[in-house]
Amino acid sequence: MIEIVWHGRGGQGVWSGSAVLAYAAIKAGKYAQSFPQFGPERIGGPVTAYNRVDDKPIVERGPIYEPDIVIVIDPSLVKPRYRERITRGLKEGGTLLVNTTLEPGEVRREFNVPDSVKVWTVDATTIALEEIGRASPNTTMLGALIKATGLLDVQYLEQGILWRWPGEVGQKNINALKRALREVRGG
Repeated sequence: MIEIVWHGRGGQGVWSGSAVLAYAAIKAGKYAQSFPQFGPERIGGPVTAYNRVDDKPIVERGPIYEPDIVIVIDPSLVKPRYRERITRGLKEGGTLLVNTTLEPGEVRREFNVPDSVKVWTVDATTIALEEIGRASPNTTMLGALIKATGLLDVQYLEQGILWRWPGEVGQKNINALKRALREVRGG
């Protein structure tokens, strides 16, 4: 089973990205969960979302404490004061995927990430602004996730995006996803 934790702020599409990923995984014939965690905050407040993806039924229903993958969609979280919150429990050999203009090595140093963890970065906010017209980098991060992990084929994410945002908005989000596939850096 692959367990994923998303970190961001309200309005950036953390929960929507998680939901699209779960939908896409189910369309690919896998089992999946998506669930958010947030308080009474509004736009700009901290939001965490979670995914589980597996080839067999998922019986676990609790929180994720040791993720295989951590996705940070808010670049303002790339600061030492957030280090513990972001990397808490990240498994050895896991993947850290960050929306930032920094290079993977810079993020590795900033978060003091061990060499066993793969670090990937992409300027998802700029891609979202240019392709979608708003700073909602969730689908851009999904493209980066697929490139970094190979978790699903891109066609299933395209289906998930069109399920969530039909028509022109969906196509713009697909364009952002595909651009992230080309621009993500790391390994």
